[in-house]
Amino acid sequence: MPEPATVLVVEDERELADLFADWLADSYDVRTAYSAADALDELDEAVDVVLLDRRLPERSGDDVLDTIRERGIDCQVAMVTAVDPDFDTLELGFDSYVVKPVERDELEALVKQLLARSLYNEEVQRYFALASKRATIETTKTDAELAGDDRYQKLCEDIRELRSELDQRVADLDDEDFLAVFHDLQTRDEATSD
Repeated sequence: MPEPATVLVVEDERELADLFADWLADSYDVRTAYSAADALDELDEAVDVVLLDRRLPERSGDDVLDTIRERGIDCQVAMVTAVDPDFDTLELGFDSYVVKPVERDELEALVKQLLARSLYNEEVQRYFALASKRATIETTKTDAELAGDDRYQKLCEDIRELRSELDQRVADLDDEDFLAVFHDLQTRDEATSD
């Protein structure tokens, strides 16, 4: 049985943070941080989703978000805040933005959506890695050599299966998810090319 995803709730209003954690605890491993410093202490590679308030006492949620991205932590970040979005939000590296108050079903759907995006990102990256391997070997081998090699045939089968899974996931994503996934892939590509 796979381990549940880890969600980090960062909210300085303790009652609200604990409420969010209670709502999600049945489905996820939930960590709670009541300050920016606590959030950065709790943050590690095991965290899959961060629910981040923009208004934190000693350091803004925007700064915490910048630190998450600077550390290269591969997680989805949703700003869950009372701050209405304005043009300054266009420069922030969040994956979703939700204005409080937030209902339980909305929060649960948000986390599920972010995890689906993350899984799709991983599968797309794996697909392109496999396709790159296939393209590389195809430039150096004849069709007969390729047809006679079990490892190549297995690679082609893996690519077909993964492509089928990706096609199904695309069908499950809405337009916002689809754009977010490709924005995330572009951002990661730019980060690795620097």
